[in-house]
Amino acid sequence: MEYVNRFIIQCGEGANRDELRVRLFSSSLSGSGFTWFISLPPNSVITWADLEKQFHKYFFSRVHEKKITDLVRLKQRNDESVKIFV
Repeated sequence: MEYVNRFIIQCGEGANRDELRVRLFSSSLSGSGFTWFISLPPNSVITWADLEKQFHKYFFSRVHEKKITDLVRLKQRNDESVKIFV
């Protein structure tokens, strides 16, 4: 919730236009947030309400489903044993 509120404040006047908020939101994301955004199915977000609902559902639900992209980024540190890594 805090992230979305900060984003809206940063948008200033742009926050008044629903379609502009949707477009600008992706540029505010990085890391797992951006990965989540680009993995959304085409046409699954039409309004700001859609985007906000999906964002909160994904990042603030109790169960966080891991995706193949999460596993691809997973790496064992040099000082980490195989047992600890697994």
